[in-house]
Amino acid sequence: MFSTVLVANRGEIAVRVIRTLRSMGIRSVAVHSEADAGALHTRVADLAVPIGPAPATQSYLSVERVLAACRATGAEAVHPGYGFLSENVEFARALEAAGIAFIGPPVAAIEAMGDKIRAKATVAAAGVPVVPGSSQPGMDDAAVAAAAVAAGFPVLLKPSAGGGGKGMRVVREESELAEQIAGARREARSSFGDDTLLVERYVGNSRHIEVQVMADTHGTVVHLGERECSLQRRHQKVVEEAPSPLLSARMRATMGQAAVDAAAAVGYTGAGTVEFIVDADNPRDFFFLEMNTRLQVEHPVTEAVTGLDLVELQVRVAAGEQLPFEQADVSLDGHAIEARVYAEDPARGFLPQAGRVVSLTEASGEGVRVDSSLVEGGVVGSDYDPMLAKVIAWGPTRETARGRLVAALGRTAVLGVTTNVPFLRALLTDPDVVAGDLDTGLIERRGEQLTRAEDPPPGAYAAAALALLLDDEPTGTGGVRGQGGATVVDPWTVPGGWRVGEHAWTTRTLVVPGGDPVPVRTRGRAADGEVRVGEGAPQRARAWRDGDRLAVALDDVTTWYAAARDGSTVHLGIEGFAAAFRLVERATGAGAAAAGDGVVTAPMPGTVTLVRAAVGDEVVAGTPLLVVEAMKMEHVLTAPVDGVVTELPVTAGHQVRLDEQVAVVTPRATEGD
Repeated sequence: MFSTVLVANRGEIAVRVIRTLRSMGIRSVAVHSEADAGALHTRVADLAVPIGPAPATQSYLSVERVLAACRATGAEAVHPGYGFLSENVEFARALEAAGIAFIGPPVAAIEAMGDKIRAKATVAAAGVPVVPGSSQPGMDDAAVAAAAVAAGFPVLLKPSAGGGGKGMRVVREESELAEQIAGARREARSSFGDDTLLVERYVGNSRHIEVQVMADTHGTVVHLGERECSLQRRHQKVVEEAPSPLLSARMRATMGQAAVDAAAAVGYTGAGTVEFIVDADNPRDFFFLEMNTRLQVEHPVTEAVTGLDLVELQVRVAAGEQLPFEQADVSLDGHAIEARVYAEDPARGFLPQAGRVVSLTEASGEGVRVDSSLVEGGVVGSDYDPMLAKVIAWGPTRETARGRLVAALGRTAVLGVTTNVPFLRALLTDPDVVAGDLDTGLIERRGEQLTRAEDPPPGAYAAAALALLLDDEPTGTGGVRGQGGATVVDPWTVPGGWRVGEHAWTTRTLVVPGGDPVPVRTRGRAADGEVRVGEGAPQRARAWRDGDRLAVALDDVTTWYAAARDGSTVHLGIEGFAAAFRLVERATGAGAAAAGDGVVTAPMPGTVTLVRAAVGDEVVAGTPLLVVEAMKMEHVLTAPVDGVVTELPVTAGHQVRLDEQVAVVTPRATEGD
């Protein structure tokens, strides 16, 4: 067995592999880019080695730098995780030449399955059903068009190299062919450096089902059941489960044997996944799509129903050990579902998001597992894939697993970074998903039903205002305040509107990203006061903190929030919802006003590259104030009103969050004010 293994990856998969290595008593080595210095995978590993700047081509994709890290640490083997170098033939060859074990399949298997055209021919020769179409190498545009007509519309154009849905085009009519072929070639060439295309009949009402295989170097090849991966967005998986609710035991055995035959046809060893497309209306019709010659993102659902650690099996097979079981020993227990948590905003077209994690709550409990790269205080950047974590739930039945996953996502709060958690909860409660009636087009059909921006839940604005009130209240040292604070020492400094006679209202105007300013009025103390949201009726209110949780009692009904303060912003999370409530104005008395129109916020996470104004400058509406670079584009932020620049808290080089306040222009007073 190996004594030292280097993990050539980052994020949650690196953390997950390192934890298995630790349980096996193997020393682990993490590698990291400059952007990932201090990331979770570097903290849980025994050793951590820097391998270059943030761009993956200069760090995680650099064969030379990863090999240098192996030599520097004495690593005897490399686990590549998924993505990056995991299916890179040249990397596997370089490791072999250096005498370092690759915890993956042989070079020949990677080559055979990495080219989709060659892979289809190989498995077809082994008797595995393939989608009707043409996969002849070197087809020019005319040949691709002819193959599409012969297969019958609709057809799917697919790059021979690569994966992840890049370059795939569905063509429904012959008149669309020329444009779609050109577009598919451009994207394939840009993504993979190879514009070779193949043509397949497009199975419209399709389900995406994959089979996990495991093989050792002693001739044993087994399958570990299937995973349903039909819930996809733009050909990328979102939610996966095991086993599939579609398959019967007989179909499971038939597809499993086809997967074993496909793996055996290329002399496969280690963990791999054979992907099939299945006609939802006739599950007996299934066709080979491709084979992933690595561990899959969704492997935890297979682990949950088989009780096996796939990473441990990978390591043992790479070390030359035999699999400790045969096909007859494999059984599936219960059901498991996984949801991928991304730093993205579904309401804004799933744009990637960035920011600092100001507070983190991850789910736990019976049947719940979380594979995560998140740490409180960590920065989520835009250099790499936006996947942050995976939440997995197991149950004796599918409905139990689904219910546990919905609840676990409700207990997940990544404050400071926008995530897709509300979208995942909406998807998992969709009637067709509940019924197991899945297909690859479901998310696209549902559209806005799943992705529309979620309004703050009842009480959230009140909770944010009360959190600010709690923080504003001065304290002494001589007693107890509310639920655990100290005694207030000067009633005149309490922001509760104390007056001789009746308390006055204090108005805090709050705004959430994409929302309108909402005035929230409070009076009294946080431990015993009142709150009024907008034009709503006043409510009795109490609020107190317990660590990073905030309790708010409105009319004696108590609700608990994940909560954190970041400057003038209160971050709240509850039942999967998370938002930043930014204070844009505070005033006491009857004249308390709504938010001024002069607040300028960042339209996207990015970097301030230029500041063109200064506090005290008189400006007119449209005057450039600063420039923010985001997603390789420059955004000039201008004065929204005529007035004076009264706040400008950022400088060149400052990293800004989505909707972070970057300037305030106070409107000029008009005659009669």
